[in-house]
Amino acid sequence: MFKSKNTIVKRIVYGFSAIALLLAYYPNVASAAQITARTVTIGSSAASASTTYAFGFTVPSATVIKSVGFAACTTASGACTPAPGFSSSASSLTSQPSNLDGAGTNTGWTVSTATAGELRLSKSAATVAPTGAQSVSFSGVVNPSATNSTFFLRMTTYSDASWTTPIDTGTVAASTAGQITVTANVDETLSFTLATATVALGTLSTAATGTGTSAMTVSTNASNGYSLTYSGTTLTSGTNTITALTTPTASAVNNKQFGINLMSNTTPAVGTAVSGSGTGTPSTGYNTVNSFKFNTGDTIASATLPTNSNTYTASYIANISGSTAAGAYSTVLTYTATANF
Repeated sequence: MFKSKNTIVKRIVYGFSAIALLLAYYPNVASAAQITARTVTIGSSAASASTTYAFGFTVPSATVIKSVGFAACTTASGACTPAPGFSSSASSLTSQPSNLDGAGTNTGWTVSTATAGELRLSKSAATVAPTGAQSVSFSGVVNPSATNSTFFLRMTTYSDASWTTPIDTGTVAASTAGQITVTANVDETLSFTLATATVALGTLSTAATGTGTSAMTVSTNASNGYSLTYSGTTLTSGTNTITALTTPTASAVNNKQFGINLMSNTTPAVGTAVSGSGTGTPSTGYNTVNSFKFNTGDTIASATLPTNSNTYTASYIANISGSTAAGAYSTVLTYTATANF
């Protein structure tokens, strides 16, 4: 059927109008690129904990960045549903960001706490495009409220200081986790508790070593693997403590000692070898048979590539001397697994 020239022209105009509307509704989609080398290190994985978040990343675009947002969402893509309980309302910078406004340590970046579900910083006076690897750390961030819950931090850089014109984006996964409570009673029963499992270690004496184990399993599809760290204090009863082995040391009875490793030991006989089909390995200081260490904040195991699961058995040893004061000794240890994207 013959169509008039006016009809054809109208349809072309309508088509261009529809394209214009789509571009207006989805600004900058075509120009957004993927942020690379994405990592986040969380100070504590405990649900609802107020803690630190340290981000590392590299932006692909040579565009001046004037604001950055890190939104905590329940999914990695699609519309962002804020992770329940996550809050940036009391957040602050622990130090000025590195390399966001050119090379070196920058100044002039400020935090906005107006959006509770997103960590935000801006610098309206930024004039230099970022170079090298970028980093920024926040304190006073409240974790999601659900234990053992995965959430996703969506990174977005912006060319304006009001978080409206995106440049590049990327996502990193994180998770909350439960905590391990370690308890010890000198001259009574020494026990370690993990979830509902209790390991009875017998009675500590100057002639015998108290031992116990807990297990954890880690896997990730992150391009740079993962890091497994721990934090906490040595066994403590009031003002009395059992000495932490800050350097790798063999267990020795009649000495105040508290330490861990991830090995199958013979002296004392405690622990099992790392199992599973993954590529993770124990870290230096925790990878020698019959040698134990306790230094809060250490990385205890890691993998450098995407990996299937590995199960690590943490072996604990405690010794006392004849002068060790009686009492109920305890500590809380937190293990944190961080994916390195």
